[in-house]
Amino acid sequence: MSKKSDFLRLVGGEPVERVPFYPILMHFAARFNSTTYGALASDHRVLVESNVKCLNHFDLDMVSLISDPYRETSAFGASVDFIPEGVPQCKMKVIQTPQDIIDLKRPDVLIMPRTLDRINGARYYQEILKGSVPVMGWVEGPLAEACDLAGVTEMLLMLMMDPDSSHLLLDKCLDTAKDFAREQIAAGCDLIGVGDAICSQIDPDTYHIFVFDRHRQLVDYIHSLGALVKLHICGNTTHLWPDLAKLKLDIFDLDFMIDREEAFHVFGPEVVRCGNINPVDIQNHSAQEVFERTRKIVEQEKGRRFMLSGGCEITVNTPHENLIAMRRASNPTPDT
Repeated sequence: MSKKSDFLRLVGGEPVERVPFYPILMHFAARFNSTTYGALASDHRVLVESNVKCLNHFDLDMVSLISDPYRETSAFGASVDFIPEGVPQCKMKVIQTPQDIIDLKRPDVLIMPRTLDRINGARYYQEILKGSVPVMGWVEGPLAEACDLAGVTEMLLMLMMDPDSSHLLLDKCLDTAKDFAREQIAAGCDLIGVGDAICSQIDPDTYHIFVFDRHRQLVDYIHSLGALVKLHICGNTTHLWPDLAKLKLDIFDLDFMIDREEAFHVFGPEVVRCGNINPVDIQNHSAQEVFERTRKIVEQEKGRRFMLSGGCEITVNTPHENLIAMRRASNPTPDT
């Protein structure tokens, strides 16, 4: 049985032999493949080959196209600088006035270089893996992308002071997220990760007014194309759960401060919860400590739809043996 079939069994509520293991890997994957973060973010071949190397070495259960927040931002016209050992940087704000929002054109994701590069990454994964491992594409959620275009402070102020411009910009970001998701699915992605980290920083009313329905539309659209959805919001999201629980998510990422049991009761047994060991602990603790912590979580989640991961991205300096310890601990009969 392939890892993809095991994944589909998990999402469908059928028993699986072991807890799936998928840590978010970006800079770590580049370093593990003896290359740089800049190379991984700028070349789909480096990204895919780095992740496949991690897949094989750590016996992961999924691969991803996640790299940085600026794929769509670049397609909208922003200039992105690639840093060898750091996250790509976007130093210009595409949106500086309300008129800029009105003038903002819907990019063709099949033509713009950075969006096309990710789409080509989905194709390359399928060339290598031939459908045996679930491949996750990635899009920026509407509020995250709006913040990338206008600036975080500026966008949050806009939500309070200029709701009409906010709604227009968010609609344009949603349209591009749908376009980008559609083409990644057509290229071979089984699920789409939606990253909207900034949502943890807004209050429930603001989320409901500006974001909730756009998240719902995006989730429903991805489902209509036959793919699954994984929502990733960094930080404490508990204040948003009454709305998030209505989105019909397939997978929901839990950051390290989240109570998994509480999330189970709010989201229900149908949603796969993914998480949630603190990445700092995974980096700094011994392999035995990581093993014991992981094993406890695996036992607690036995019989439920759950994927093992860190609370967020695995740090570049995480010892390799600590990820191996997580894999060992998630096996049905782990060695100690």
